[in-house]
Amino acid sequence: MPYDPARDLTPVASVMYSPVLLLATPASSARDFRDLLGAAKDKPGSVRWATSGPASLGHLMLEQLQAAAKVEITHVPYKGGGQQLADALSGQFEILSTNAGPTLTDHVRSGRLRPLAVGAAKRPESLPNVPTLAELGYPAANLSSQFGVFAPGGLPARLVDRLNGEINAALQTADIRNRLVATDNVPTGGTPAAFARQIAAESDANQRIIRAVGIKAD
Repeated sequence: MPYDPARDLTPVASVMYSPVLLLATPASSARDFRDLLGAAKDKPGSVRWATSGPASLGHLMLEQLQAAAKVEITHVPYKGGGQQLADALSGQFEILSTNAGPTLTDHVRSGRLRPLAVGAAKRPESLPNVPTLAELGYPAANLSSQFGVFAPGGLPARLVDRLNGEINAALQTADIRNRLVATDNVPTGGTPAAFARQIAAESDANQRIIRAVGIKAD
């Protein structure tokens, strides 16, 4: 890339994360995560896992899980969420990984999709019986979509701290928190330093798996 995110962007504040659900479609007989791994081990490559594309968060989760569980799962990359969900509901593949949200929750409640696990710091309030991948013994695959505010690199610390304080204050208001929670997102907040450490740790882990399996974004 023509820029270095670590140098050219200043982390200001973490705002929220969106849990990533692992859902079994009508094509899968898996009732829980153990069933999923069992099917992948019994018939390597037979389980098809759809993501939003090469090098996407779902793809990284898939590769981390394959490496840790020593299973072979077929990656099915998509370019758009609409077609991906439609194909999931019609059973064109066995597993879908996608951000949590009210639409997905409705399909889960109707029984059209079955939640096997979630990438999140804790179980979603809307799906309290769904274990995180960390709980299941796969912390490296326990990824969620992180959202935050960044500023240009080199922004004076006093301005970073001012922005951080305002963002954290906003995240404490009932209106903002309720809007995020209503869409299955989890408010976060915290210091710029903590946000920077989180980014660095996840970036390092992602780079290791990308290099190990040769992921390319094209």
